[in-house]
Amino acid sequence: MTNLMPQVASLLDNTDMEVLVYSGNKDWICNWRGGEAWTKDTKWGGNVDFNAAEYVDWTVDGQAGGHLKQFGNLHFLEFYNAGHMVPMD
Repeated sequence: MTNLMPQVASLLDNTDMEVLVYSGNKDWICNWRGGEAWTKDTKWGGNVDFNAAEYVDWTVDGQAGGHLKQFGNLHFLEFYNAGHMVPMD
């Protein structure tokens, strides 16, 4: 397995590139809590503020689609009713 956390931290600290990490809340392979945990553990300049940020509702066409946490250019999205292949669900 390859740990890409240092590369993600470098992108966050050294570019204005938007980084979106997403997980389906019904994923049994890579559960969304694991995705949430590694985004919280990523060491970058906005780490403390990202961890302090509250989740907000994320909607699509007025319907609840998930929970979004963000600070700066890091975004973590828990998709509702999606499994491992979020784009297919």
